[in-house]
Amino acid sequence: MVIAYAPPVARMLETEEAARRLGVKRTTLYAYVSRGQLASHPSADGRRSLFDMDDVERLAARARGGRRVESRLATVTTAVTQLRDDGPAYRGRPATGLAATDTFEEVAELLWGVDGGGGPWEPPPLGPVPDLPTADRLRWAVVMAGATDPLRADLRPEAVTRAARRLVAALVLVVGPSPPAGAGAPSVAAALSGALTPAPTAATVAAVDAALVLLADHELATSTVAVRVAASTRADLYDAVSAGLGTLGGPLHGGASRLAHSLLVDAERHGPEQALNEALRWQGMLPGFGHTVYKGGDPRAAVLLERFGHLATADQRRLVSSVIDLAAAHRIPAPNVDLGLAALTFALGLPPDAGRTVFAVARVAGWTAHYLEELAERPLRFRARAVYATAD
Repeated sequence: MVIAYAPPVARMLETEEAARRLGVKRTTLYAYVSRGQLASHPSADGRRSLFDMDDVERLAARARGGRRVESRLATVTTAVTQLRDDGPAYRGRPATGLAATDTFEEVAELLWGVDGGGGPWEPPPLGPVPDLPTADRLRWAVVMAGATDPLRADLRPEAVTRAARRLVAALVLVVGPSPPAGAGAPSVAAALSGALTPAPTAATVAAVDAALVLLADHELATSTVAVRVAASTRADLYDAVSAGLGTLGGPLHGGASRLAHSLLVDAERHGPEQALNEALRWQGMLPGFGHTVYKGGDPRAAVLLERFGHLATADQRRLVSSVIDLAAAHRIPAPNVDLGLAALTFALGLPPDAGRTVFAVARVAGWTAHYLEELAERPLRFRARAVYATAD
């Protein structure tokens, strides 16, 4: 059977849409046509003028000159996190440095602009935890935490940060068995380590704490944009975090460490060469490598890989080094934070989705900071306009 090649159908814009996309009036649009800068095509019925969308976009790129057009999303100005060559900086402080000196709780409150300890990190009563995959238990915990908060619509900063603390604690609670009762509540890192592995060492807790700090925020990541959009509608924090978790679950965002973890498992079973080759064959990319921001290498990965070195066996260290060296020999971009997180969970013998769990717990801190910041902005400002195109 021979399948004939079908050329792509041109996407055509009507006059009003083309003018809006260019940010000009109809008369100016037709002036572009008369000067030969843009071609006008008659519609099938001969009653309308149509413009090729690709031609309009090319002209817009040249002619826009920085002017704001109707279809542009709101510009987000933030004081939460800046992305720099040395990694994310939280309120001006490098996250890689904070990972060595501060706990996750301290970093969360830095992101929120809270001076000193602002309250306990205790979960609300959630009831029996359902027997579901971890990602679904996390979503369930957010719903139940919101349902048990009688004043969840209180958007004062102190109420929002109080809700954030109970949310983080609720997420940790449903990950695994509760830590044994003792004098004083464990830190978030200690509780999460205990939920993920039965006998965490001090080095394990320190590594998990560092991962939580490094993953707490990353400026306008896609899940953070989802949270800010929810905040712009004045949704409460629980609903906003639900929006963030839904976006985080994608394999190209919070789920990326799971793919990187599977790469390391395959490398252990079949050798680095076959594992990398199969990943490239079936995924078209190497999970855990490359970053759109850090062209010279993700500084967060270096910190996590160093922690991995303290936890891993000699064989595991050699394996990960072989994977990284093989990728470098073929000019594949440097490892990113997903590989560092996957290496940690690999060394600890955790399930493949453990990295996503750590990511989700950590990112609640950044989401809350952006949520608070968005509350100070004009509501409903994220109103994008579609570009209506017809194949006529």
